[in-house]
Amino acid sequence: MNQGRIWTVVKPTVGLPLFLGAIAVTSLIVHYAVLTHTTWFPAFMQGGQKKVAIETQSTSPAVASLSDSTKFN
Repeated sequence: MNQGRIWTVVKPTVGLPLFLGAIAVTSLIVHYAVLTHTTWFPAFMQGGQKKVAIETQSTSPAVASLSDSTKFN
């Protein structure tokens, strides 16, 4: 192991929790920054695009007229 001698200076019972805690705190800070400094992320988390996606899936007039002309009387 390349950095194996670090554990002669810092005990693993102290170093590992500090290391993993630093990763967790950094991750939370990054997520908070993205949540507060963007406009699309809160809408994405709330599902804001669902209504728009449903409305755009309606049939177009060309498809509706085509399906009307193929009906048999």
